[in-house]
Amino acid sequence: MITLVTLRAYWRFWVVLRRFSPLIIAYWRDRRRFFLFGGSREVDAETQRDRAATLLDVLLTLGPTFIKLGQLLSTRPDVLPPAYIDVLSQLQDDVPPAPWTEAREVLEAEFGSVDAVFDDFDADPISGASLGQVYTATYEGDPVAVKVRRPGIEPLVNADLRVIRWSLPIVKRFIDSGRAFSLENLSEEFAKTIRQEMDYDREREMLAEIRGNFADDDSVRIPAAYPEASGERVLTMEYIPGTKIDRIDDLEAAGHDPTAVAETLQRAYLRMIIDDGVFHADPHPGNLAVAEDGSIVFYDFGMSGRVDPYVQEQIVEFYVAVANQDIDAILDTLIAIGTLSPEADREVMGEVMELAIADARGEDIEQYRVNQIIEQVESTIYEFPLRLPRNLALVLRVATVVEGVCVTLDPEFDFIETATDYLREEGYYEQTARDMAAEAGDQIQETARSLITVPPKLDRVLDRAERGDVHLNVTIEDDTHVLDKLAMRIAYSVLLAVGVLSATILYSFANAWELAALSLGLSAPLAIALYRSFRSRKGIRARPQFTRQSMRERRDE
Repeated sequence: MITLVTLRAYWRFWVVLRRFSPLIIAYWRDRRRFFLFGGSREVDAETQRDRAATLLDVLLTLGPTFIKLGQLLSTRPDVLPPAYIDVLSQLQDDVPPAPWTEAREVLEAEFGSVDAVFDDFDADPISGASLGQVYTATYEGDPVAVKVRRPGIEPLVNADLRVIRWSLPIVKRFIDSGRAFSLENLSEEFAKTIRQEMDYDREREMLAEIRGNFADDDSVRIPAAYPEASGERVLTMEYIPGTKIDRIDDLEAAGHDPTAVAETLQRAYLRMIIDDGVFHADPHPGNLAVAEDGSIVFYDFGMSGRVDPYVQEQIVEFYVAVANQDIDAILDTLIAIGTLSPEADREVMGEVMELAIADARGEDIEQYRVNQIIEQVESTIYEFPLRLPRNLALVLRVATVVEGVCVTLDPEFDFIETATDYLREEGYYEQTARDMAAEAGDQIQETARSLITVPPKLDRVLDRAERGDVHLNVTIEDDTHVLDKLAMRIAYSVLLAVGVLSATILYSFANAWELAALSLGLSAPLAIALYRSFRSRKGIRARPQFTRQSMRERRDE
């Protein structure tokens, strides 16, 4: 039996297909210049940016589900190139609110009459988003903010999720297998994420947990929730007014130091990610404000995430390695977390890290920005496709957005210094230093033992060499079979030379032209095979995937 949601999904599928058709045709031509035949064509950075802008317009036109999808894609450098990430990062979840009569129906379906529950309720929303809208009201004498799920959003989301699932086989035809795997995982992840964001019971639980974690910190304020006036589609919470965090002039007029605000914000996120393991994952300026007492107010916990202890440890290692400019430690951490393929060329990746740190470094050696390093890593992730864990992708995204907010508050804000001070105060930095010292001590002991054991062994080897009693076993790794090809060429050449020489002798001295012709005929396939082996471009020749110059060119682009 065909349900209403299924019929709506069929209709939405054709709408989505029509909207995406220009991009589909363009990607098709990238693979086959004349659709059915012809070679592939290169796409420059400017074309990628134009297509990303087109994709942004399409997502905005298709509505709430696809706006959220675009926001999620902006955190996945393993799925999209950097040009698309940059454009989609500008995607704002700000849409006109639904009429009050429709929102009132949602409220009354949750807990009855609005007038009976609230002392006063303002029917004009203070903000509107794709999945919900926020109103101000008075509850039991307290000013509150009431978040209401957008009317009729659930069937639309369910239909669009089916459309996305049906569209995957089409999209996968235009991408490689690595990104196809990541995209399929992202589809499942997105369905789970958007349903979680529509569940206001879950948001209330996350809000309460994070509020409890900061109960002893006066520099951060998390609104309290009112469970009696909340439900799956309605969330009532404390209303805390404040100045939007990116209004620098208003902050200074109110007597707040923007640099101190930036440091407080950075420390709050370091605590959430490194210590608590649960964090607010949507830190754009619309969700951050500064209260009268200078504390930072966090709004909207619909997008929030968790970090497991292992990833927390690796994040600490990453921060310490960046502060120490330890390239090997940075690469080890990225591999351990899963953001970098273990098969990636460490020398090449080391150059990428060196370039990133050199570009980001200011006059002082500590003056560099972690988000620039993350951008370089994201570009590399796209070159080495792999699937990022969702929470780690959120952490990378949060780090970049928070650092952008901090730089807006103070252009000279030193992210690394603040992170290093926090780690040192919490004891992480000293612990890492002790671990490094212990490792260095082990290496010194090993070196001391070697100084005692190596000279006698070396003396015995030299004695055997003097007697001519040294044997070497050499194993040559030939993954591309270059030696096999060279051996075949030598064999072809020798056999061809024998055949031609035999034909010459038979014809010149024995006057046996029939046997000479037969010898030449048998030698002809050898000549063709030898010619083709020299014409082939496979195996013998190699072009490096990355060079320092090419990386600089890509960085400049």
